[in-house]
Amino acid sequence: MRVLKFGGSSVANAENINKIVSILEDRLKNEKLIVVVSALGGTTDALLTSVVLASEGKEKYKEELQKIENRHLEMTKQLIPVAQQSRVLSMVKQHCNEIEDICNGVFLLQELTSRTKDRIMSYGELLSSQIIAAKFESTGFKNKWIDARKIIITNSNFENAVVNFDVSNPKIHSCFHDAEESFFIVPGFISSDKNGVTTTLGRGGSDYTASVIAAAVDATALEIWTDVSGMMTADPRLVSNAKIIPNVLYREAMELSHFGAKVLYPPTIQPVMRKNIPVWVKSTFAPEHHGTLIENTSEKKTTSSVRGISSINKIALLSLEGSGMAGVPGFSKRLFETLANEQINVILITQSSSEHSICVGIEEAAAEKAKLAVDAAFALEIERLVVEPLIVEKDLAIIALVGDKMKSHPGISGKMFSALGRNGINVRAISQGSSERNISAVISTNDVKKAVNVLHEDFFETTYKQVNLFVAGVGNVGSRLLSQLLQQQSYLQKNLRLSVRVVGIANSRKMLFNNNGIDLENWKELLQEGEKMNLSEFVNTIKSKNLRNSVFADVTANQDVAKHYAEILEKSVSVVACNKIAASSSYSYYEKLKNLAREFNVHYLFETNVGAGLPVIGTLNDLLLSGDKVNKIEAVLSGTLNFVFNNYDGKKTFAKVVKEAQDEGFTEPDPRLDLSGVDVVRKIMILARESGEKIDMEDITNNSFMPEECMQGSVEDFYKCMEKYEAHFKSILDEANKAGKKLKFVANYENGKASVGLQQVDSSHDFYHLYGKDNVVVFYTNRYTGQPLVVKGAGAGAEVTASGVFADIIRAVRI
Repeated sequence: MRVLKFGGSSVANAENINKIVSILEDRLKNEKLIVVVSALGGTTDALLTSVVLASEGKEKYKEELQKIENRHLEMTKQLIPVAQQSRVLSMVKQHCNEIEDICNGVFLLQELTSRTKDRIMSYGELLSSQIIAAKFESTGFKNKWIDARKIIITNSNFENAVVNFDVSNPKIHSCFHDAEESFFIVPGFISSDKNGVTTTLGRGGSDYTASVIAAAVDATALEIWTDVSGMMTADPRLVSNAKIIPNVLYREAMELSHFGAKVLYPPTIQPVMRKNIPVWVKSTFAPEHHGTLIENTSEKKTTSSVRGISSINKIALLSLEGSGMAGVPGFSKRLFETLANEQINVILITQSSSEHSICVGIEEAAAEKAKLAVDAAFALEIERLVVEPLIVEKDLAIIALVGDKMKSHPGISGKMFSALGRNGINVRAISQGSSERNISAVISTNDVKKAVNVLHEDFFETTYKQVNLFVAGVGNVGSRLLSQLLQQQSYLQKNLRLSVRVVGIANSRKMLFNNNGIDLENWKELLQEGEKMNLSEFVNTIKSKNLRNSVFADVTANQDVAKHYAEILEKSVSVVACNKIAASSSYSYYEKLKNLAREFNVHYLFETNVGAGLPVIGTLNDLLLSGDKVNKIEAVLSGTLNFVFNNYDGKKTFAKVVKEAQDEGFTEPDPRLDLSGVDVVRKIMILARESGEKIDMEDITNNSFMPEECMQGSVEDFYKCMEKYEAHFKSILDEANKAGKKLKFVANYENGKASVGLQQVDSSHDFYHLYGKDNVVVFYTNRYTGQPLVVKGAGAGAEVTASGVFADIIRAVRI
């Protein structure tokens, strides 16, 4: 004999009920089955709404009741042949008349008790089960309908009654074993007390009805048929990659169902576990799927010691603290006794080893009642200042890792809290039983989706790590970055197990967001249809989305964007900056950003600030990490100036060569930043800072070769002025040619001092054979003395700069 329960979407409409019939057709020929049925989807809530409206004196309850009656009448007509409808329609009308009579009484009295609620809510299962019984009858499957109230006897705790097994088990056993029939249909959820008054078994009570019956008749198995194909590693509404758990132990299933796994009602496991009856969780919509098998032992080996991740929302944390608690017995007893007297269920408990405080988690709805009761119970201690008034924190949730094998695998909790910490998820309280079957943490409700995804990724998704990228600036460099990301998508997934999803992009006019990822083949068209760009809104959206493994890439030269780095880092979002304004701003801001990155377990990376895609800063950091000390740096750090002086031979004017550099994309948007030497000053300052020097712009000597007049006015004025001063530039070139030397704009750092300026270098110098737009950085360190460490290559250009930003993004999520 098997017991099957059908509920949820399985009994939502005629089409789904017909699926139940098709699932059972063949089985009814060979098996003895007891089918437990819940109410048609939404009926219980509709009944409760109706009676509540009636209690409030609102005549709208009549409309709600009419909708319920119409729905069940229509369902009957869709399921039952016309010739057999009369009896069933009469049953529906009779029950609906009874419901209306009760609601009319409630309306007149404007009083609603829990007993009346139970009576009203019971009609959902009574109606659905008899309609479904009639459906099977009409298709030739004889069955016996059993009123669950006759066989499941409870106490009189209405709305959440407790089963009296000593009385119920014999009734259930004789009801089914003494019957000649082999097919039974039973309404779930409902029961009665010893006086025959209708009671209900609480949320998910239909599962519990099926379990109680299965245990009483010693069923070969219990099957819970619902709208999903089994228990899952996480809530699929939160985690798109949640997987079905094929096998799970009773104890694990109880933990998962207690912590929010809606597929199974928590008490369901207890009766069948005592009898060692296997439980199947399967889907009415995919009956061919394996589903989940819950049993005492599992022969199926799993690679993960964690079986699933679950969560409970709307939690309040109660903290009882005080210096007078330490070493004094009885405080915990009084706290729990007070909560128990108020019928407040404690979900989580944690206590400091100092005994100075005890913390419990309860349902948020009971927080105010708990506060009043506990403060009253400890009024004397509060008055004497040995205990503080109860502290209540709301808007919290519990997230839990569940797995029977966790106890034999060290490092699970470390991995859990490390993953949460990396993503800026603050843990308010922690609880772990000695069985180590469950590790629970209290976090902000706003962080639940992010936390579940982070943990699921770390413990279950061996395929790839999801990276969520926001990009500000999609011009010359930014557009090439997006092209490179598109090109490398398959490579990253295959070789690095990374899936980089661009979820936000912006330029100076528009911004666009998509949590599922922006189509990188059509991003330009999509961005044009985006909303108007507002920098504050863009940053606030990054923060409010609160996505895991988030990175913000600034591919602008905008000072206002750089001002937002701090608040982005504080939200545990890594910052990758092509924009060098922040790293070259005041030393205090530079230091603040570095400290924030460390504090919030994220990264602030800016490799492309110096040398575009060259590994300059990375090499410098590696030297310092290995214990080396930088004594001196010599560098040509402007690809623009190197290009200009490599191509300026006097045949073309200096202004024309600079314009060529700008047209090639080698200069900043305003070329004066390059020609003035200010850009090089920023770069050598960044290198000096990364070497450990506290240095600001005003500490660096800038020996500019540009006439002051040319640095005034607009960019157009700048080019006109350079034409005017062509003789000045030609004389600098002629002087170098006469000495057989080349012109290079060189940056120096040594003994805490830094300077930049135009220098003449001869053929023996490392910089002499530096062509095109190349950069070179020469490091003299304790280890690299006579033969310095040289980093050389293209130091400008959109493609190489984009590749440097790309590398920083990958570094940010892999370090």
